[in-house]
Amino acid sequence: MRNKKLEVLFWSIAFPGFGQVLNQQLIKGITLIILEVTINVFSKFNQAILFSFIGEIDQAIQVVDYQWLMFYPCVYFFGIWDAYKNAEGENPPLDFLPFVFSAFFVTLGLMYSYRTEVLGYILGPVWLPMIFVIPGIAIGLFIRKILIFYNA
Repeated sequence: MRNKKLEVLFWSIAFPGFGQVLNQQLIKGITLIILEVTINVFSKFNQAILFSFIGEIDQAIQVVDYQWLMFYPCVYFFGIWDAYKNAEGENPPLDFLPFVFSAFFVTLGLMYSYRTEVLGYILGPVWLPMIFVIPGIAIGLFIRKILIFYNA
């Protein structure tokens, strides 16, 4: 049996807007794709990813436009959540919280990415925000669990 929610979730992680297209929400999907591409181009995020993957973190920090890139986490995680929420299947209560907290923590990671050292290395605008997804999901799940427990 195919899990539509999981399929949509993974396509949305790959590219914001693809999940909406799978859910047959074409206008929303195309809008998210256009937003993602626009932010990506103006922030020079692909160039920063390239420099980060080859270990040139200083160049990644220099090339990226942080004012444009600050929009990316919210558009990205909104696209994932929206596609997941609208896919076939049950929506657990407060299932948006891990997505919201991930967007918040990735934005924090982005803001501090040019100067935060981990084990003596600056991780830059790609790696540090990616690491910040983990506490975002964990705290979102924790708060969701607390809210469900006390509202039950």
